[in-house]
Amino acid sequence: MPIRRTVFFISDRTGITVEMLGNSLLTQFDSVEFKRVTLPFIDNIDKVQEALRQIEAAGQEAGKRPLVFTSLMADNLRQEIGTANAMVLDLFDRFIVPLEAELGVKSAHAVGRSHSAGNFKDYNHRIESVNYTLAHDDGMTNRNLEAADIILVGVSRSGKTPTCLYMALQFGIKAANYPLIPEDLEKMKLPPALLPLKHKVWGLTIVPERLQSIRQERKPDSKYASLQNCKWEVQAAETLMHNAGVSFLNSTTKSIEELATTILHEAKLDRRVY
Repeated sequence: MPIRRTVFFISDRTGITVEMLGNSLLTQFDSVEFKRVTLPFIDNIDKVQEALRQIEAAGQEAGKRPLVFTSLMADNLRQEIGTANAMVLDLFDRFIVPLEAELGVKSAHAVGRSHSAGNFKDYNHRIESVNYTLAHDDGMTNRNLEAADIILVGVSRSGKTPTCLYMALQFGIKAANYPLIPEDLEKMKLPPALLPLKHKVWGLTIVPERLQSIRQERKPDSKYASLQNCKWEVQAAETLMHNAGVSFLNSTTKSIEELATTILHEAKLDRRVY
């Protein structure tokens, strides 16, 4: 029987930061099965007390006290959540307080600084990047393609769209993507619109068996989804990218986060973390 524990992520804003840090730590315990509960916008005492009731109920149901990751900023709310019958990991106490001591200044104690629209320049840049990426998905248009920070190519369903959207939303990268269609693969050439921008082009590939599984869900029992066709497309695309001098990554076992981070690092693109 696996070890099971309930984990609460509690934040006075979206909960994204506390989830990211908490989950990074929890991945080190692969023998434990975690039930995750996120409670965002816990910004007053009534909401904290309701969170405490949920924590208590979860502990009674499981017979083990829950884990609680919290990034609450207000002192009274932090103190109240600290009374929970749980292991409370207060990110403010563990990081902000030592930083205040080291820097010799008090922090702003401002709610929502890490994921807010307060910095309108950065916020607008992110929105522009997302809009650009949506407009340049799947080779829909060549208009303003030169404005792209990165252009992903690969066969259909190799992971281009989610990787581009992640880069746009998370890092403010204008990411376009182009499918390598059978005509391109037969000619063994990049689409003509990409040739002047080859220095911005990166590729994704995928194991044919995994590609078949994905395509089978989209178009069952079609030539598009056949293993023979998938093998041909993947081999041809890899040969094309190799001949064109385009670096490419295999998306089969890599997460979107890994793909995006590798591409940004290797392409030396500036990252804006929101």
